[in-house]
This record gives sequence, C-alpha cells and structure tokens, in this order.
Amino acid sequence: MGDVTLLIARARDGDRAALDALFEILYPDLRRIAHARLSGHERSHQLQTTALVNECYMKFVQMARVNPVDRAHFLSYSATVMRSVVVDAVRANQADRRGGGAAHVTLSTAVGDEVALSEEEILDVHGALNDLATLDPRLAQVVEMRYFGGMNDLEISQALGVTDRTIRRDWEKARMLLATALRS
Repeated sequence: MGDVTLLIARARDGDRAALDALFEILYPDLRRIAHARLSGHERSHQLQTTALVNECYMKFVQMARVNPVDRAHFLSYSATVMRSVVVDAVRANQADRRGGGAAHVTLSTAVGDEVALSEEEILDVHGALNDLATLDPRLAQVVEMRYFGGMNDLEISQALGVTDRTIRRDWEKARMLLATALRS
C-alpha cells in the first residue's frame, strides 16, 4: 500500500493527524480540482482556489469519519465536497439578492472555456444534477467528477471501477439528459 492509502485508512479510523497529512500530500491535486471547478465561472460568490480547498478540509474535519478507500475515491469525494461548498456559497449570496437575468447554456465539455457561469446557472446545474442522480446515480457521479471536479475519463474510470469507454458513454448520455433538463 502507498502512503496515501495508509493515511486514508488511518483517517477512516478517526486519526486527525492522518487527515492533516493526507491533505498536505494531496494539496496540489486538491488545488487542481478546485481551480478546475472555479475556472471560467463568475467570481461573485467570492470563492478562490485556496479558500475552496480550505473549506473542503473543514468539511472533512467536521465529518465523524472519512469513507474513501484510496486516492482516486478520496479525490472524487473531495470534488463532491467542493461542489457542495460552491453551491452553499452561491445560495448564501443569492439569499442576499434575488433575481438576475442569467442566460442558460448547454452543459458541454468546453463550457468552462466558452462562458462564465453565473450563480443562477450553478444552481440550475446543481438541481438538474440532483434530478439525474435519482434517475442514474453513476451518471451523476461522472458529471460531478468531470464537470465539478475537473477529472479526466481515466481518473473517473479508476474511481468508479469501470472502463474509460463506459465513462465516455455515460458522459454523452448525461450531457443529453442534462441539456434537456436545463432547457426546460
């Protein structure tokens, strides 16, 4: 077993020092995920890469136990935690001000490069993703890891224990379902 896997096992047993060491070792990967999550999006919710990683860490500290079993699962779960942090920040900001004329866009692989997403769009994608999770949880996981976590097909396939070809098919199916949901 590698150092990361041992630290995850110790953190799963409640060892706070192991969790701290795990975040220290994986900090560059967590920053990459956070940066991918925030790049190309409006910054009106005031989250920066470092702050998002720190908030993710705080969420892990607040949990009684860490459930991931290896590096890929830990990073995948971190992407999920980061998504919840961003959605919470957007909701808090939306509570201060309502309205806005956000233009809806279709979810695509290059959406981060094409247009900055507004707070309203982040919430729309979040809602559509929750609906997708009730229909097919793995499709929602693929979207979450790719779109929110910045993971590639190979990383996602390793985390979910399926082939990268399956991930590509799941991504295409999820994109079609989400595009339909976001249009309505």
